[in-house]
Amino acid sequence: MLVIVVRDQFTKVPTIMLPSTTNNGGNGCLVGVISTLNDDYCYICNRFLSRKMSPKRRTYSAMVAAAALMVAALPSRAYNDHRGHNLDSLERAVARWTPDAVDRASQAELAHLNMDYRNLMLGYQSLNQEKFMFYARKALEISSRQGWDLANSEALRHIGQYFWHFNQLDSALIYYTSALECVDRMEAGATSFSNPDGYSEVEIDDQRSVLLATIGNLYNVMDSIPRAMEYYHKAGKLFEKHGWDQSNSVLWHNIGETWVEQREFPKAKEAYDKSLSFAEAADDSLMIADAWKGYGHMYLAKGLAWKALPLLRKADAYYATKDNYRPEWRAEVLDYIKEALSLQKRQLAWIISAFVVLLAVVIVISVRKRKQRSTPPEEAVAPVTPPADLKLTDREMDILNLLAKAYTSKQIAEALFLSPETINWYRKKLLVKFDVANTPELVLKAKEIGLI
Repeated sequence: MLVIVVRDQFTKVPTIMLPSTTNNGGNGCLVGVISTLNDDYCYICNRFLSRKMSPKRRTYSAMVAAAALMVAALPSRAYNDHRGHNLDSLERAVARWTPDAVDRASQAELAHLNMDYRNLMLGYQSLNQEKFMFYARKALEISSRQGWDLANSEALRHIGQYFWHFNQLDSALIYYTSALECVDRMEAGATSFSNPDGYSEVEIDDQRSVLLATIGNLYNVMDSIPRAMEYYHKAGKLFEKHGWDQSNSVLWHNIGETWVEQREFPKAKEAYDKSLSFAEAADDSLMIADAWKGYGHMYLAKGLAWKALPLLRKADAYYATKDNYRPEWRAEVLDYIKEALSLQKRQLAWIISAFVVLLAVVIVISVRKRKQRSTPPEEAVAPVTPPADLKLTDREMDILNLLAKAYTSKQIAEALFLSPETINWYRKKLLVKFDVANTPELVLKAKEIGLI
């Protein structure tokens, strides 16, 4: 489930990004800006990406959106809540700006107007997609005319999210790529009204890393995993460069989930190892619990319920303390635990069934061997000597008739429930009695004298 809280580089306030709750799959739909959160709490609070979203996941997404609305409803020092509060008054304010007034406006006035359009864009993104796109384009119109590349990048990224929301992935990619080109110009020395001396390395890398991760998510949704990994790793290098361990923990967790879906379990484990390492470096208990859940999910996908359950229960023990804050997190891990328990029961049933079958086979083989090891008749112990007259026992006649039918010693032993060694002894005795050298001569002579 994609739930990201990142610092907005244009307004410098935290921004919550949530997945779409439509049926077209997961995407990064911006819900709004929350100014009341302190900078210390601007962190990525879950994962970047869910490639396919089930109805249950969409329910979770709606719950996350509700939680975001509750947080945003806290009292603010100024106009910053874009989910309905003061939207009308802000719209009335921007409506006064005619094209002629915009042409005559100063740089400071244009920067303020651009911010108003951007605030309306963010406010309407979760409420009215048509108005969201209208104000996004208005913001882009001003920033592009003024050459403000950071504002351009922001507007282009949000327009890309609009197209992603409606599953127009190719269009989204075009806008994301254009946003990256703006970041390239920022790096090349572009300036703006608010940044006359150019942009800092941190601002550039922060903006670039968000776009790289977003494009990686997009390629992931498009099932272009190699391209997704290319962009993920580029974003990860920037996270590591600036010590953004929480972002890296989330990124590698998402990479692990992707490899689990691809059944590439060694790669998934390596990714989860890195996610846990970055989470521990950041001393973020939530990310650590998420890594435990990732390991559990991986082992569950491998069919190793016994290895998955301890890790999932460990994660659940943490999520249980956060149940009122993020109930969907615990609901997800509880679903995994339920699935692991069900798998464990099925595997136990298979083991018991296999043991019963194996035991039955052992018993049958044991009984058959016991019959084959029956003691030969007493005459088998005595030395073989040719009798004066040709007299055959019933057993010798049975064996002679079967030899005439071309039975082998093994087949005769199975037919008469004797051991092959006993049959060979009888055959030797018959050869002596008939004074012949081999079985064909024995059968021929028995036929000649009318015994068979």
